[in-house]
Amino acid sequence: MFDTLFINNPVPDLKVDPLRPLKGVIVGAGQVGMACAYSLLIQNVFDEMVLVDINREKLEGEVMDLEQGMPFVEPTTIKAGTMADGAGADIVIVTAGAAQKPGETRLDLVQKNVEILKKLIPDIVSHAPDAILLMVSNPVDVLTYAAWKLSGLPRARVLGSGTVLDTGRFRYLLARKLQIDSRSLHAYVIGEHGDSEVPFWSQTNVAGARLYYDGMPDADRQAMDDVFNQTKNAAYEIIQRKGYTSYAIGLAVTQIVQAIVRDQNRVLTVSSLLDDISGVKDLCLSLPAVVNRMGVTRVLKLPLSESEQTQLCASARTLRDVIDQIRF
Repeated sequence: MFDTLFINNPVPDLKVDPLRPLKGVIVGAGQVGMACAYSLLIQNVFDEMVLVDINREKLEGEVMDLEQGMPFVEPTTIKAGTMADGAGADIVIVTAGAAQKPGETRLDLVQKNVEILKKLIPDIVSHAPDAILLMVSNPVDVLTYAAWKLSGLPRARVLGSGTVLDTGRFRYLLARKLQIDSRSLHAYVIGEHGDSEVPFWSQTNVAGARLYYDGMPDADRQAMDDVFNQTKNAAYEIIQRKGYTSYAIGLAVTQIVQAIVRDQNRVLTVSSLLDDISGVKDLCLSLPAVVNRMGVTRVLKLPLSESEQTQLCASARTLRDVIDQIRF
């Protein structure tokens, strides 16, 4: 039933004790890692949170700062530690990696961050073999694939933040243009989290009323294109002004983690391993997918327009070309 809607993702059995405290690990205490930690803390997602970073002194300072805010939020045990302290974690969030510099694309970061993963992933798997691995470091699609390749974990349990943030930006900017609440708008960005990402215009709708992008007058379609270009270039604009992005991705990661640990079966545009995107095989990119306690269990089969299909194929080939150049 519903085979026309979903691509099923093989999921191994994983017994979860509902009474066991939820434990999360964040690897990387930079701007993104700490934005994730703060967001997860104030939204009371974990019972125990371990932060890991190679800069021990900074890490301890960050944890002290969080701990001293505990009287104002629900109880969470926070620790500055190593992956050994994260043993038995339910989810490991990886934000560690070389920072994206002004003028540098996400794909420029590839090999530098793959080298980091070569050391990091075996340590994660040895201490938290049953955890779900959530990649946030950029370029996230390529590094999600590398993490899956290096970890040996089931495909369902390795995912990336993908275009969840891009989709949020898209909805926010488009809703502002249409003068509605962004929560009332259904719109997605798919493909690579980066320059080749694709707006899913053909099914964008407000309460079921589609925008019909292809049938718009030229002026209106140009306005919609401007919205998408603002979405695609948002990170570059923010990095140019403040040097990094942090708050929005912290909130986006929290939504993904909540979907996992609370078994929400929520549809999110996370990056996951896909076998065949318009003939392009064996890569990770973002399509709307069902996320729950097992990880990514199903991926939606999208009714793409011809133009969207062409763009998605091009995005997949961009990623596949990069993956082919990685030295594992």
